Amino acid sequence: MSTSSSFLKNFYIPDYVLNLDSNPENLSDVPECPVVVFINSKSGGQLGGNLLVTYRSLLNENQVVDLLEETPDKFLSKLYLNLEMLKQKGDELAFKIEENLRIIVAGGDGTAGWILGVVCDLKLPHPPPVATVPLGTGNNLPFAFGWGKKNPGTDEQSVKSFLKQVLEAKEMKIDNWHILMRMKIPKEGNCDPIAPLELPHSLHAFHRVSSTDSSSMEGYHTFRGGFWNYFSMGMDAQVSYAFHSERKLHPEKFKNQLVNQSTYARLGCTQGWFFAPLFHPADKNIAQMAKVKIMKKQGDWQELNIPPSIRSIVCLNLPSFSGGLNPWGTPNKNKLRDRDLTPPYVDDGLIEVVGFRDAWHGLVLLAPKGHGTRLAQAHRIRFEFHKGAADHTFMRIDGEPWKQPLPVDDDTVVVEISHHGQVNMLASHGCVSRSIHDPSSLHHGSVEDDNEDDSVTEGDEWSKFGAAATFRIPDEVDISRLS
Repeated sequence: MSTSSSFLKNFYIPDYVLNLDSNPENLSDVPECPVVVFINSKSGGQLGGNLLVTYRSLLNENQVVDLLEETPDKFLSKLYLNLEMLKQKGDELAFKIEENLRIIVAGGDGTAGWILGVVCDLKLPHPPPVATVPLGTGNNLPFAFGWGKKNPGTDEQSVKSFLKQVLEAKEMKIDNWHILMRMKIPKEGNCDPIAPLELPHSLHAFHRVSSTDSSSMEGYHTFRGGFWNYFSMGMDAQVSYAFHSERKLHPEKFKNQLVNQSTYARLGCTQGWFFAPLFHPADKNIAQMAKVKIMKKQGDWQELNIPPSIRSIVCLNLPSFSGGLNPWGTPNKNKLRDRDLTPPYVDDGLIEVVGFRDAWHGLVLLAPKGHGTRLAQAHRIRFEFHKGAADHTFMRIDGEPWKQPLPVDDDTVVVEISHHGQVNMLASHGCVSRSIHDPSSLHHGSVEDDNEDDSVTEGDEWSKFGAAATFRIPDEVDISRLS
């Protein structure tokens, strides 16, 4: 047996595990790191399609999923049900695969967020950790965990090198953040999110709930969703929306990462982001549109003072935004003490809130120790929109933007972000994210983690991200064995 074939067996999942109708296989070696690979074949120009071909040539083609052909919740629910049935028959390999399974997702940040939402929603007995291949434009999630931000090679050697990194990667938990938005049903018009020409992946997980949902309130529209890297609102999301709209209209112009980034910068100029005081009305600034409140201690809401010049606000979970930049930076010890701040960890139940005036302010991030306007750290944040302040705003989740209409006659439009559990990521060499539990983290110290916010009291409205709403365990499966 060649060294290459022996190495690839570490990642192999046999057909009979993926499809119970297939004949069982007797493997001489139990795979050390079985993987399921999800690839957005449209990402990265031709890269997604090329990567799909390479992975399928190296592994069992049925463990490599094209997201344009099959949704991740459908594939994972079938896989875990198969594993459970095989375990009930005493299949030892099924136990090992469930215990050691890892997920690789190749696509943009929105694709990665979609997979993370599905893993959270399925409430799997052993949630697999996720590694991300940077196939998008910003690639903030891959960069935050050491997987790079440049589009990768798609040849066999590049894929084998990535698989080796996955095999050697360490697991790291990161916080999940849940969004709930409520508004009175408008007397006229529609206030559903408007995606740039087609529904981006994150909007699979940000949507209006049905009238039969437990979180639905009579007379109100309720929207909910989740994110792992950031939520932003304001002018940066507006530029992102323009970029995605143009890419959907002219996909042939967006064939590589460099062209995409150049187009993004051009749209930043045409949308007025570099000359905001001239092109962006002051009444569209964050403080003029909404009152912002934060919760630093359980049950204690405090109003957050937003400088009147802030045109964009970012709620940040990871130290990677807009192509790997860190808006929060690293506050020195004096600022940590004087402002009651803690170092930015990805698993401490706190979200960092940063403001920007314009694109020139954002360019400060390119300088050593550069950062945005640090506004707060909180377990929750709430935006209460002023009545009639605007008929719409722009929002963005993990790189995927949308235009959010607002009813002009409603003074009760509220967007609330809350901590909601954690998910497992895979971190490679060069990971810039820091864990509060890792002694090697910079500025590591004893910071109390407020776990009370993990159990939100509002009920089922916080219970799912909406990415896998159709998942249901069949009656013939013994549910008690899934815990």
